[in-house]
Amino acid sequence: MTDCWNWTSYPKPRLASEYGFQSWPSFSTIRKVSAPEHWSYSSNFSGHRQHHDSGNEQMMFQASLHYKMPMNMDPLKQYYDTLYLTQVMQAQCVKLQTEFYRRSRGEIVNGEGLTMGALYWQLNDIWQAPSWSSIEYGGKWKMLHYYAKDFFAPVAASAVEDNNTLTIYGVSDLLTDCSLKLTIKVYRWDSLVPVCERVTDEFVLDASSSRVIYKESVTELLNRCGNISRQHSVVVFYLLHNGNLFGSKNWHYLSSLKDAQGLIKSNITVFISKDDAVYVFTLMSPNPAAFVWLDVWDIAGRFSDNGFLLTEEKTVVYFHAWEPTTVDELKKSLQISTIRDIYEE
Repeated sequence: MTDCWNWTSYPKPRLASEYGFQSWPSFSTIRKVSAPEHWSYSSNFSGHRQHHDSGNEQMMFQASLHYKMPMNMDPLKQYYDTLYLTQVMQAQCVKLQTEFYRRSRGEIVNGEGLTMGALYWQLNDIWQAPSWSSIEYGGKWKMLHYYAKDFFAPVAASAVEDNNTLTIYGVSDLLTDCSLKLTIKVYRWDSLVPVCERVTDEFVLDASSSRVIYKESVTELLNRCGNISRQHSVVVFYLLHNGNLFGSKNWHYLSSLKDAQGLIKSNITVFISKDDAVYVFTLMSPNPAAFVWLDVWDIAGRFSDNGFLLTEEKTVVYFHAWEPTTVDELKKSLQISTIRDIYEE
């Protein structure tokens, strides 16, 4: 099995018609068809539900390459965290592979490339079990589905690193040209204040195209940002159109999350209010957090964003309920996970 962070392992097809990584559904989905004695990743139940040969082991291997394993001494909490970790792994892996295919639409190397389409496998589940899906049985979005709305956005920026050079591409599926700027920020894992920031000159991203919009040596970038190390930092970047955010923010990890230095246990405070038919979740945090996951368990609906990298003191996320609920019910149900939290015993 190859490392999904290694972009050189991916094929360069004209069309990527099927690719993906497995994950488990959330605990709120799996508990409906299981009993307490089943709530362990190594249980007979976990093996029975897995219909892909060595699938559970493959998920843990892939996750172990870049993340620490859950360490909580409470078996139930460790099981919950392990299911969460499989979704982190899946979302990041499919994100990286899809971004590679979208960048490849404008490049051809040794007759390979010019990738004009990508279809990950698969959309939804027919039962509560580990699979390649981005939507769980019952309709709950996995982390991957939140990522998919961004990596398949009509206009997006994505980063790739090769031989210590960070290259950022702009990709457009629009039928018209766009005048844009790119903002690049570098954060330390222990601070919400960027150590450096750069905004490019305005450039034109042609219709139906992919091209390089920024390139810099990682060594030079980190030296310019106070000579910080890879393990202490993360790169955040996004497109601007007429001074406004265009599309979603993206990020590039300069080291595996298991090697990140300064990443501390989250202390996120959430305030929930209602605005017409939408519930507003206002997150306040004193420090950055990776793979922030908001889970309201059995309350049906979806968030405007989830599984994200938090680098601002205040972040607002909207919840679109699919059935009647209340602010109090959401407060009681809400559980927040971050990648650093699962390391705690």
